[in-house]
Amino acid sequence: MEIKSSFLGEQQVDPTTLITFPKGIPGFENQTKFKLFHQEQNPIIYWLQSIDDENLTFSVANPANFNINYSFVISDEEQALLKLENMDDLIILILLHAGADAQEAGKPAIKGAIKSPLLINSAERVAIQKNLSEIEQSITVFEKNEMVDTAEI
Repeated sequence: MEIKSSFLGEQQVDPTTLITFPKGIPGFENQTKFKLFHQEQNPIIYWLQSIDDENLTFSVANPANFNINYSFVISDEEQALLKLENMDDLIILILLHAGADAQEAGKPAIKGAIKSPLLINSAERVAIQKNLSEIEQSITVFEKNEMVDTAEI
């Protein structure tokens, strides 16, 4: 299958690798089919390309790359929508966007939407965006090859 992307150009993809967002992504509810791309030389940033809109590409990343660790409950409704039977199949990604305040100061910045991670069932290739009303902020500090977990109270 061939898809077009204004960002990635024309791409040949296997239709079985498409990811379905049954409810779309908030703000883009009419876009339900996406393909996840990455470049081997850039292991941190991925691109989530809409199949139906060549101009819609999201930059996404694994939150662990930024020492973001989530702890939240997946509701029965979310679990059913994701067709999630095995938690090992769950992939969590965050949407990235340019930081407007840093751009105005002439400094490049990328921000992540940490309160609304994407949850992807890698086995069934079904995904949702989960909106978290509260998040516990925590960071992981590395010091002399020892990991220390610090949580904000």
